[in-house]
Amino acid sequence: MNMNRVFPKKNLGQHFLKDRSIARKIVGSLTGEGYSGVLEIGPGMGVLTEYLLKRDFPEFGVIEIDNESVHYLKENFPGLKNIITGDFLKLDLESFFEGPIALIGNFPYNISSQIFFRILEHRDKIVEVCGMLQKEVAERICAGPGTKTYGILSVLIQAFYTAEYLFTVPNTVFSPPPKVRSGVIRIRRNDVKSLSCDEGLFFKVVRAGFNQRRKMLRNSIKSAFDIRSEEYPALQQRPEQLSVDEFVSLTNWISENLAGSE
Repeated sequence: MNMNRVFPKKNLGQHFLKDRSIARKIVGSLTGEGYSGVLEIGPGMGVLTEYLLKRDFPEFGVIEIDNESVHYLKENFPGLKNIITGDFLKLDLESFFEGPIALIGNFPYNISSQIFFRILEHRDKIVEVCGMLQKEVAERICAGPGTKTYGILSVLIQAFYTAEYLFTVPNTVFSPPPKVRSGVIRIRRNDVKSLSCDEGLFFKVVRAGFNQRRKMLRNSIKSAFDIRSEEYPALQQRPEQLSVDEFVSLTNWISENLAGSE
């Protein structure tokens, strides 16, 4: 394949992977368990697509926003029947896949966090994700409590998924090379069907806590919610010290102590 066929576009955050052994390794990290459909986000010139086609998933499709890449894929991968032209962040997954699916891709750095928030919205549909993204975002998703990188994405993703950091990729294997290193992660849906708290409030509590992450939770929670009491031990801690379960407990306490609640 001629690497010059598609020109990487900066506004789309495109950095084309050129190391085939890494591509094979990323595709190999899909377990294939619990789903029959796989959607690749942003295939570009198809370095992952080639190996995904060989795995012969019952339902396989790609979504690509760049028309030049779409044309290239149609020319070079005649076996690829399902090419969706569009933006994953706006995609109606239900209209393309009937059952549970996995996502895979070299995710554009400029929207990688947005992709994972979208995954959370479809957590009952998306059972596995294997992807390459900016190393610091990859580390954040997989970080545990008490670490500097633990944050909003860590808590929200790990509430519903098991997250694994698989390996680091140097910037030299891309065209053009990004300024940062990349990390490959895998997340798999856990057994939590729903949290034992108001999930909408849970999301708000986690965001409010980390919006002022250097402060004790007492300050950030007081500024975000009208609560009747401050007598809760976790309020004396910083947000990065709380596990998912502790955020669930905090959410239930806030729900019971909101001004105006019974």
